Amino acid sequence: MLFFSMTDYLSIIEKHYPTGSLRWRIYLPHCQAVRDLALAIARAHPALGADPAILEVGAMLHDIGIFMTDAPEIGCLGDLPYLSHGYKGRELLEKEGLPEIAPVCERHIGVGITLQDIIDRDLPLPHRDMTPQTIEEKIICYADKFFSKSATDLLKPKPLEKVKKSISKYGDDKWQIFEEMMALFGLDQVYSNTSSPSR
Repeated sequence: MLFFSMTDYLSIIEKHYPTGSLRWRIYLPHCQAVRDLALAIARAHPALGADPAILEVGAMLHDIGIFMTDAPEIGCLGDLPYLSHGYKGRELLEKEGLPEIAPVCERHIGVGITLQDIIDRDLPLPHRDMTPQTIEEKIICYADKFFSKSATDLLKPKPLEKVKKSISKYGDDKWQIFEEMMALFGLDQVYSNTSSPSR
C-alpha cells in the first residue's frame, strides 16, 4: 500500500507547473482525465488487483517531466526532445522519494518502449527496457492513450480510430500490444459518457 497524500503529489506538481500557467492548464486536466479513467478501469476489473492509491498518484505524476522539454505549444520551455520527458520524470520522482511510482513516467509512452526500439531507432533515451511491468503501469499507459494534451477538450477521449492511427505508425506490433490491452481493460469505461467509438 502506498502512503502518499494528495497534498504531497500536488506539491510536486506545483513546483514545476505554476498555478494558472499554460502548462498547468494543460497538465492538470490531462492527468486528471487519465487518473479518472485508470480508477474506473480498476473498479470495473477488481480481479486485476490494481492498487487505487498507486493508480491515482502514478496517473497524476506520469507526465511530470514534460516541463523539461521543448514543447512551447503546451507551455513547456525546456531544451530536451519531448520523448525525454519519460526518463527525466522518473529521475525527478526518484529524487522526490517516490521510487515505486517513478518508473511509470518512462513506461507509459506509446505502449512502452523496448530496449530494441531504442537501439533500432536510435532514440535519445537511456538503454533500458521502458515497457509497463506492473498492472498499475499497464492501466495508466492504456488510459493515457485516449487523452491528448493538444486537444480542444482535454477531458474528452479520442475516438478509437485516432488512437489506432497514433499507435500504428510505430508498427503493427505496437497496435497488437494495444489490442491486448483493450481485451484486458475494455472500452466501456473509456466511452461511457460519450458516443460509441469510431472503429
